[in-house]
Amino acid sequence: MCIRIPYGKTWRRADIPARRLAGVVRAEAPEEKTLPDGKEAVEQALARPIASLPLRELARGKKRVVILCSDHTRPVPSRVLLPPMLREIRLGNPQADVTLLVATGCHRGSTGEELKAKFGEEIYSTEKIAVHDCENERELADLGVLPSGGRLLVNRLAAEADLLAAEGFIEPHFFAGFSGGRKSVLPGIAGRSCVHYNHNSAFMDSPFARTGVLDQNPVHRDMLYAAQKTGLSFIVNAVLDGKGRIRAVFAGDTDQAHREGAAFAAQGMTFETIPAPIVITSNNGYPLDQNVYQMVKSISTAAQTCLPGGVIIAVGACSDGVGGDAFYRMLRDAQSPSALLEAFRKTPPAETKTDQWQAHILARALENHRVILVSSMDPSRVRDMKLLPAQSIAGALRLAEDLLGDPFAQVTVVPEGISVIFKDTSAVKGTG
Repeated sequence: MCIRIPYGKTWRRADIPARRLAGVVRAEAPEEKTLPDGKEAVEQALARPIASLPLRELARGKKRVVILCSDHTRPVPSRVLLPPMLREIRLGNPQADVTLLVATGCHRGSTGEELKAKFGEEIYSTEKIAVHDCENERELADLGVLPSGGRLLVNRLAAEADLLAAEGFIEPHFFAGFSGGRKSVLPGIAGRSCVHYNHNSAFMDSPFARTGVLDQNPVHRDMLYAAQKTGLSFIVNAVLDGKGRIRAVFAGDTDQAHREGAAFAAQGMTFETIPAPIVITSNNGYPLDQNVYQMVKSISTAAQTCLPGGVIIAVGACSDGVGGDAFYRMLRDAQSPSALLEAFRKTPPAETKTDQWQAHILARALENHRVILVSSMDPSRVRDMKLLPAQSIAGALRLAEDLLGDPFAQVTVVPEGISVIFKDTSAVKGTG
């Protein structure tokens, strides 16, 4: 069979003999579920909020209103979500002092041009906009202790708001379960030390800190507590298709609306594992496969269905290289993946280092599997990170066969690794 694997802005071809193909796992949202008018979907969601009063009712008598907005790194359709939200707030309270607070997490601050492109000229030029800085301690409020024991430090504008709302989108997330909802607060507007604590190695090791899992997920538990403690009372979150178009919108209570959105997002994305000694996957192409740091997401998905001692073939252009110096050095300088994991597990949560979580998840995959990266990167840089370089999928398959000593090894293909949720990994032992 010839299977197209996303690669940058194009694709690569995987030719797998039918007798060797264990299965293809591909999430595809039904085309009819894509809405022709995203604006109308937002209006309908606002008119029928989930487990909440309407936004206009919540805004009555509230002077300082803050809306948490995603930054330039997220494909949230802010131009569609924000205008109806702003209108609802002002219908409830024309005198409301509204601030759009850009939830950058630990990313760099969005530039004016990036915000203009994201929000549109009208919102950018007429609304009050602030950009969160996780390093600026003067802008952070201490709201006490998270369930895990870390300090809850969040942007003071949000903590002191009379009404706090958020826009966002919901998709599978490889250790928080799903994006969206409570993530607008933690990590969105949290201090760096708070984010690091939430991303500690004990949490990364939890069997519940996995794609598609919310219940008993310690990362999610801290995030939800942070959102509720900060006062996030209303969200408007979109679920998108593979082309960034709105499939559905969920508005209302921070927890309930997010859970309903996550359940909807999981439709058509959740599968049983198809265990095989070789698994081919990708990071869904551009812009999600620009560096190795992001490729960890699809590698972690593949690890759930790859047999112990098997080989993962990760296909991604990685046109921007590694994607983080700290991340690169951790892998490069480690004696082995197991030694790196041991060091991480001895690191107290309060001492979690930048990018430790990403290196942890990659090291966990490497402890049980060999990973071949099909990319445009310098092969020496790939080897530095304990990965094996290949220029083509055909070459990667030959290398995998040599590593396994089996030219007829079965192959599972997960063409869009970020969009797949494996609901049962019990058949695949040793995945951490």
